[in-house]
Amino acid sequence: MLLTKEFWTSTLERAIKTFAQTLLALVGTDAVGVLNVDITQSILASIAAAGISVLTSISTPKTVTHTKK
Repeated sequence: MLLTKEFWTSTLERAIKTFAQTLLALVGTDAVGVLNVDITQSILASIAAAGISVLTSISTPKTVTHTKK
């Protein structure tokens, strides 16, 4: 299951979404003064979150793939 194109497509999609959501949250909280982070820290935290997303997908491969119609 880990070697299928469908698995890695789904995993990549989730990682990109996680990256974008994390970056948006950090930049947004910085904009309103909740957190004081610079863009480099925000990008690095977003990359870490995307990496964790990939590891989560690998650890639970059956829940990652989309159902075929």
